[in-house]
Formats: sequence, C-alpha cells, structure tokens
Amino acid sequence: MEMLNRLSGLIELILLLVLIIYKSAPVILLKEGTDTSQGTPQLISNINACQVIAEAVRTTLGPRGMDKLIVDDRGKATVSNDGATILKLLDVVHPAAKTLVDIAKSQDAEVGDGTTSVTLLAAEFLRQIKPYVEEGLHPQIIIRSFRRATELALEKIKAIAVTVKKDSKELQRELFEKCAATALSSKLIALQKGFFSKMVVDAVMMLDDLLPLKMIGIKKVQGGGLEESQLIAGVAFKKTFSYAGFEMQPKKYEKPKIALLNVELELKAEKDNAEIRVNSVEDYQAIVDAEWNILYDKLEKIHLSGAKVVLSKLPIGDVATQYFADRDMFCAGRVPEEDLKRTMMACGGSIQTSVNALTGDVLGQCTLFEEAQVGSERYNFFTGCPKAKTCTIILRGGSEQFMEETERSLHDAIMIVRRAIKNDSVVAGGGAIEMEISRHLRDYSRTIPGKQQLLIGAYAKALEVIPRQLCDNAGFDATNILNKLRAKHAQGGMWYGVDVNNEDIADNFESCVWEPAVVRINALTAASEAACLILSVDETIKNPRSTVDSSALPKGRGRGRPHAH
Repeated sequence: MEMLNRLSGLIELILLLVLIIYKSAPVILLKEGTDTSQGTPQLISNINACQVIAEAVRTTLGPRGMDKLIVDDRGKATVSNDGATILKLLDVVHPAAKTLVDIAKSQDAEVGDGTTSVTLLAAEFLRQIKPYVEEGLHPQIIIRSFRRATELALEKIKAIAVTVKKDSKELQRELFEKCAATALSSKLIALQKGFFSKMVVDAVMMLDDLLPLKMIGIKKVQGGGLEESQLIAGVAFKKTFSYAGFEMQPKKYEKPKIALLNVELELKAEKDNAEIRVNSVEDYQAIVDAEWNILYDKLEKIHLSGAKVVLSKLPIGDVATQYFADRDMFCAGRVPEEDLKRTMMACGGSIQTSVNALTGDVLGQCTLFEEAQVGSERYNFFTGCPKAKTCTIILRGGSEQFMEETERSLHDAIMIVRRAIKNDSVVAGGGAIEMEISRHLRDYSRTIPGKQQLLIGAYAKALEVIPRQLCDNAGFDATNILNKLRAKHAQGGMWYGVDVNNEDIADNFESCVWEPAVVRINALTAASEAACLILSVDETIKNPRSTVDSSALPKGRGRGRPHAH
C-alpha cells in the first residue's frame, strides 16, 4: 500500500514538472535569427544615428560652408555642399537615419533649398530631448509638446513674413533676384551670384503660369569661364550624330518650318529572319527597288511639306542626309526625347509618327535656326520661338565636377524663384527667423506649467543650431554672437541675424538676405515630423537575410538567365 502511495506521488511530481516546463516553453513567433531591439536604449540608439547623419552635413551650411568630396563605388567623384545630394550619395543603411535622408529629399523636391538646414534641425530637436528620454519621460508627451511648438512657430512665421508688393515689374524682379542671390550665396558659384541670379530670374520668367521645371534645359559645355555661360530664349541642344552629306547642309535659316518626327529614315535589314524565295534576278531587283522606293517616298513627302529643318527621335541615315542636303534642308537624327519635346513646346507643331500628314498645322516654326560653335562642341539653336515657354541655360566651366555642382546650385536657385513667384511673402535668412521664433517660443513656455514648459524650451533652444552653425562654419565665436542676437531679439530687432562678412550681427532684411517664407515653413514642418516619427518608434525588428546560396539552386534557376551553350 505504501509502495502504491509513493508511486502515485512520483507520478504527480512528474506531471507537475511537465506542466511547468510546458508553460515556460517560449512561443517562437519570428524566424530564427531575427534581431529585435526595444525600449529606451533602442530609442537612444536611433537618436545617436541621426546625430551622425547631421555631423556629415553640418559643416556645409551657409555662405562659409565647406564642400564634401564623395567618391562612389565606380570611382565617380562628386563635389557638393547640397545636403540632399550628399545624403543621397552616402548610401545610408541605418533604418532610423534614413528618415533624415528622406526629409532632405522631400525638401529638395518641394522647395529646392534648405536641405542642410532641415537635416540639422531634425537632429538638433532629437539631441535636445535625449536627456528627457534617458530620464524616462514618455515619448508621447514629448511628441505632443513638439507638435504644439511647431504650430506656434508656423503661426509666428506667417504673422511676421513680409509680403512684397508687386506694383511694378522692376520691384517684383528685384525681389526674385535677391531670393536667388541668397540661395546662391552658400554655393560654389557664390562669387558670380549677381550674374547667375539675373539669369535664373530671366529663365523662370520665360515659362508659362504653371512654371514647369523641365522646360528649363541646362546643358554643360566644358571649357571657358563661368561668365561665358548664356541663356537661350528657346531651345539649344548638342549637334547629333550625322552621316556623310551633312557638311553640304545649310547651317542657318530664317523663319524655317520644322518637322518633328518619330520616324526612322534609313534602309534597314529585314527583321525576324524573314525569308523571301525568288526565282529570278528581276524578282530580287524588284524587292530591292521597293525598299528604296519606300524610303524615297517618305523623303519626298517631307520635302513637299515645306519643312526646312527635320528633327527625328530615331536615326536618319546617310541616303536621307544626302537627299536633304541636295534640297537645301537641314536634318538631325537621334535627337533626345526631352529636347524634341521642348522644341515642340517652343516652336509649336507636334511630333509625328508617320510622314503622311505633314501639313502646316503639325509643323513648328521659329524666327532663326542656327548651328554655332560653343567651346569644343557644336550646338543647334532655335530662337525667336512663337510659343517661347521654354529656355536653355548653357553652362561653361573648367572641370566636369565643377559644372555639375553649378547645375545643382542653379536648380536650387530656380526652385526658390518659382516658390517666390507663387508665394510672395519673404523672411530674412542668416539665422534671423530661427532666432525670432526661438525668442517667441521661450516667452510662450514661461506662461505654461508642467513638463510642456521644459520641452517647448528645448525646441526653442534647438532652433539656435542654424545661427550657431553659420558662426562655426565661418570661424566666428558662436557664443558671443548668439548672446548679441538674443539681446537684440529681446529688444525687438526681429530681423537681426548673423553677418558673415563682418563677424557681427546685422539686420538681414536691410541687407537683402531674403528667402521665401515657404522654405522655412517646409523645413520646420519636415524636421519636426521626422523627430516625432523617430521618437514614436520603440522597437526595431530586423529580419535575417536569406542565406540560400545561389550555387545550391538547380541549373538555370540562379540569378539571370541560363546561358545558351
């Protein structure tokens, strides 16, 4: 009996142990090798990653900013101080840091300038609230305060932004030139900003009401000085590949009609292994003659249409080139699609896929067509276009990298002028607007109790990163100048910012350091959104990479197609 009792007690113990083991067994939900990190350490790690991103572009801010030389895996070198370009080329892999790359890209796409500022602001917001996160303050409280601070900042910008009256064309033009000059002052071509700001404003003014960016073509011709760059009120593109007979064609026409085609004017070998059976030489000759006749028929129709300039997206062969030269006509084949479309927008007409309907309506026209030498290249110019809603900037310069950076700088200036035309309110740059918002938020934070007071104060302090960095990049004593700025803004000098030329503070509105209010609005909104997004993440889950070796796959199942032996 005692034996039975001991046995039943043992069975109960075993069952109890099984139950305990079963209950404590982990439930495997994610694939083996999945990396999960969560909690405050993870949030701090994300904030640190964003600091590293900011460090990469910090020194490029402002008129005294330095440039970065980035070499990609193919050995292509890029010299730039444009925040979006640098971050794009850095190939960032950290998931949280990619958020900063995205806001820089969005700032570039939306307003064109302020890409470095937006990255610095977002990183500084995170840096200022890092101690609060470490002390265990809940991220949602921080996010709520930041959203409130952003609302107040945007209200302040809209309240103090100056709307420049557009009474006269001269005043309007002056405003746009000052905005373009401010955008160019931090670029590589800052010394020529007077020359280029006029060119940029002229270019944007030539467009129609929608101001489409793709209607401003930028062509780069190596050699010569920057001041030799020119703006063409029409279309200009590089002379295309040409066959024999091209030398005999005229290089200048007044009021020519222009045929825009998407037709191949060339004798072609048969495709798809076509097989033709013939019984006699005459039959073979008839087929050859038919091919020639089809081509000559097309060429005759183009000639009879009255067109003097023939442009085609597809190749124009040597027979066609010779034919046009004999009839005093100019032709260019393999014209890039973008240039062909811009020619159509400027000269009228439409791109034809057949030569059967070449009447007056579908042909374009311009006042002057000319082929001229630009540096070592030959260019085709179409000027005096009746529907001149397009223009071309031809850039000159020493090295290829220099011209590419000039193109990026002009893109920023063009975007700024477009924004200034659509939104005519401007604010002072050079850290003035940031200092004014910072003062406004500090005053507001004193009127509210609790944690929100500290957090809005941290937001206000973060805004000072822009004037501070402008001073650091110019080699000034940042603390001294910021103290002067705080004092001046407290006394009501709301447009006072950093004077980079004299190591002092100055009224930047008087100094004409202007930028559209929309640039700052967009930068603050994007930076605040990015900071809130990073704060709201409390866990990162990384899926393991698939480790299946492609060599283990069956033949013909690897990457790419199986080889034909």
